[in-house]
Amino acid sequence: MPELPEVETVRRGLQPVLEGARIIRVEARRPDLRFPFPERFSERLAGKTINALGRRAKYLTMHMEDGPVLICHLGMSGSFRVETSDSDEMPGVFHHERSKSANHDHVVFHVASASGDRSRVIFNDPRRFGFMLFSEATANEHPMLAGLGVEPTGNTLDGALLSSLLQGRRSPLKAALLDQRLIAGLGNIYVSEALWRAGLSPLREAGTIAKPGKKAREQSERLAEAIRSVIADAIAAGGSSLRDYMQTDGSLGYFQHSFAVYDREGEPCSKPGCGGHIERIVQSGRSTFYCRSCQV
Repeated sequence: MPELPEVETVRRGLQPVLEGARIIRVEARRPDLRFPFPERFSERLAGKTINALGRRAKYLTMHMEDGPVLICHLGMSGSFRVETSDSDEMPGVFHHERSKSANHDHVVFHVASASGDRSRVIFNDPRRFGFMLFSEATANEHPMLAGLGVEPTGNTLDGALLSSLLQGRRSPLKAALLDQRLIAGLGNIYVSEALWRAGLSPLREAGTIAKPGKKAREQSERLAEAIRSVIADAIAAGGSSLRDYMQTDGSLGYFQHSFAVYDREGEPCSKPGCGGHIERIVQSGRSTFYCRSCQV
């Protein structure tokens, strides 16, 4: 499933085309994705101007003039692509095979910019785990978003806040970091990478870095910085580009080539002076990659 950096990359790719554009019409080519489309879905969007394109955790939000807010989730295999009115080709170079079949083009937004240029923004989703829903108030009041925790971007997530979130928690540290009620948008890949950068084991009890004292304070500060930096690096590189993800222009990001531990089972740890090897374990049914030599 695309993680926060991938969704942010999609948002930035769509922003120049969609922000300020007027929706001429919307084609919903099936009645549902993961969930049924809202009633009068296409009718309610036609004629609206998109004031802003946002992101909350792994959700895209399209803020319309005079409402509603459209909340989009890419699911496992969803992607957007942009086509101009005189071209039906998907631009970009594909490094991995990607669905181009019109059979999986489930939603088509026909939009016009302020200058009159027309484009089609197409949502393609072979597995149909994505969805599009309306929020009648603000996006954050929708039940899907209302309980989400702090964003792991900017300087909001610091050591003190992270310590307060993890205080008293006895679950494994990785499991706590994947709890969307605490930190919104973190997923399996970037939690593994952040824990490696911070030198902390995914198996350790989460509350151990929230105890009183200098050592725990340094650990929480180190982990908060690692989370912020790994997310920032991934966004700058255009997302991780695993098999089911691509940017809106059809190209792939390159952060996957910088993974230190994820999907590197058996390889030497790249941390200077470590000498250990990357291991793969399973936590709550998901793969965790880490180095037991330098992550304690």
